[in-house]
Amino acid sequence: MMAPDPPSGCFDGPVHLFAVRVYFEDTDLSGVVYHANYLRWFERARSDMLRLLHIEQRAAHEAGEGAYAVTEMALRYLRPARLDDAVVVRSRVTEISPATCRIVQQAYRADTLLCEAQVRVAFVAPNGRPRRQPRDWVAAFQTVLNPEGLTPA
Repeated sequence: MMAPDPPSGCFDGPVHLFAVRVYFEDTDLSGVVYHANYLRWFERARSDMLRLLHIEQRAAHEAGEGAYAVTEMALRYLRPARLDDAVVVRSRVTEISPATCRIVQQAYRADTLLCEAQVRVAFVAPNGRPRRQPRDWVAAFQTVLNPEGLTPA
């Protein structure tokens, strides 16, 4: 029997779209999504965005080159998500430097913005010090760079 691949989302221009459904385990006693679950959804969306850009984090880590680490994250919670909601995480690369990348991530239910994160990740060596990202990774990010951070119409 053939098993389906996990969903990886897709790109709509420079915006990566990643769908999640709110399950009972995502909610608190009041039936609202627990605030930390947005972090999990954003992490999954970023990881799959990188995978679609052919940025192989695991291979870089296993080769001793380094890995990405979140160095900054600011979150705004605007509206609650609830059990059975379909949520789409929109991720946009807004800035690239030799060692870091800034990404804006937004969780939407239809046209309603639920939560927004401003994220900065740094490529770090195994000793934890920042280092330059691989050149092909920077080139991959350049293909989806959206400095204004605006979602295409």
